Amino acid sequence: MEELERKRLNLQERLNKLKTHEERNRLGQYATPTVLATDMLQYSKSLLPSDAPIRFLDPAFGSGAFFSALLRTFPLKRINSVAGYEIDEIYIQQVMDLWHDFHLELHHADFTRVSPPESEHEKATLLICNPPYVRHHYLSKEDKSWLQARVTRLINIKLSGLSGLYGYFLCLAHQWMADNCLAGWLIPGEFLDVNYGQQIREYLLSHVTVLRIHRFDANDLQFSDALTSSAIVWFRNTLPSAQHEVEFTGGGTLLAPLISRFVSLRSLKSNYKWSTYFRNYTEQWSLFSIEEVTSPILRSNEYHSISTSREYILSDLFEIKRGVATGANKFFILTDEQVQAYGIAQKFLKPVLPGPRFLSVDEIKADAKGMPLLEKVYFLLSCNFTEEFVKKDDILLWKYLQMGKERGIHNGYLCRHRTPWYVQEYRPPAPLLCTYMGRQSRERRSPFRFILNQSCATATNVYLLLYPRPWLQEMLHSQPELMRMIWRYLNAIPVSMLVDGGRTYGDGLHKLEPGELGRIPVSSLVARIIGHVPVGVGGGLI
Repeated sequence: MEELERKRLNLQERLNKLKTHEERNRLGQYATPTVLATDMLQYSKSLLPSDAPIRFLDPAFGSGAFFSALLRTFPLKRINSVAGYEIDEIYIQQVMDLWHDFHLELHHADFTRVSPPESEHEKATLLICNPPYVRHHYLSKEDKSWLQARVTRLINIKLSGLSGLYGYFLCLAHQWMADNCLAGWLIPGEFLDVNYGQQIREYLLSHVTVLRIHRFDANDLQFSDALTSSAIVWFRNTLPSAQHEVEFTGGGTLLAPLISRFVSLRSLKSNYKWSTYFRNYTEQWSLFSIEEVTSPILRSNEYHSISTSREYILSDLFEIKRGVATGANKFFILTDEQVQAYGIAQKFLKPVLPGPRFLSVDEIKADAKGMPLLEKVYFLLSCNFTEEFVKKDDILLWKYLQMGKERGIHNGYLCRHRTPWYVQEYRPPAPLLCTYMGRQSRERRSPFRFILNQSCATATNVYLLLYPRPWLQEMLHSQPELMRMIWRYLNAIPVSMLVDGGRTYGDGLHKLEPGELGRIPVSSLVARIIGHVPVGVGGGLI
């Protein structure tokens, strides 16, 4: 498969040379980089059931970047069908020659003019697309009118005359998706704010369930020949629940973003500029950027509906998750000295906190780049490329992985259930952490510690990670000092409450699972947060 990808890239380079930049600009032909296509298919794999058959659709096939990534990501036995549409006649024959050994239905047609399949079993279960980025002024008046009418007829939304062709692709593809189909769209990030993006946002909120929107750094152009910032939109073809929250991630890469936050549909429906959820992420390495955002939530009565009239628990404030389970910490977690000795590239490393026994502080400060200011810094190794690709791309990493295989690490329970065996689960850094287990001692009365994390370091599964709920995160934007108050409050929770809420073993070991920590009552903390009790007054907890 890697050899085919190299052939595809050579073909893409030859095809690009057949047209001038101006010609490709008019056609909106911007080839998807291999790494980005691979990331998108790897991420889609994490969202799909492990045994579900795949009916794949790419409405703007090009030379097959996503198809190539599909073949490198999923076993052939899971791929039931692959359909692609390509309008450029120059591409068709050469691309078919490249993929002739695979069952590919590649149609020479304008996707926006083709009728969708009628039967459910013919529709896609996985749709990945980088639609042509044709600006509206390259579309004729007749084409615009026809496209607008068709979108209106199919989904009852009328796109603005300023919409680029990608907007029509996105909306018209709706009829091609099976129920619960997973879709990933690589599109210009302009739709987040502009007036003519309002109808696209309406479609995302009312017709599908948006799972995640990732926006790349404006300075990190994904296409070297296109001066536009990109976003990836993930959704399922099913209606959302009223309580649904959308994950917004920004900066870094799709698989390793710099920030992450969850936003309720209510907020999205009332907020005109969705880019506010990404603001200043290039300047913040912590999980959440903390800048003042004029949010509709802050102007609404949502906070006033939160009162001491009912009991609140910690999961009302935070989503709580276990940290990364590597399957072999001694192999996947390296010191700086080990990184240098083995020559492992930084792109495969993420800073990770040491275990509680080796963490002497409860507040982790950071340098200007977000790196934790600790006596020793550790790094988590993770890579989503195949071994064949790694061997050709980074021989030093490949040699390190071979050391792991010689030790049998790839056959461990967690590793053998991952593809590839050395890729780690996604856990962004959390602003607050709680130790997962511990014992009481003379030096430390409580077996559990709450840690304030100001760095970009993630953590392993010896910690519980606390991510603020959207309503709380909105308050933290304008009142960042609340996080420190919350941290102090949590560390002052009576030991008996934490111990009783968890489980105790015969040797005096205490443990807290995410659900158990989430059930800890915090009504007085909620009251302080929303202003019913002034911060620092009463209760003796602060």
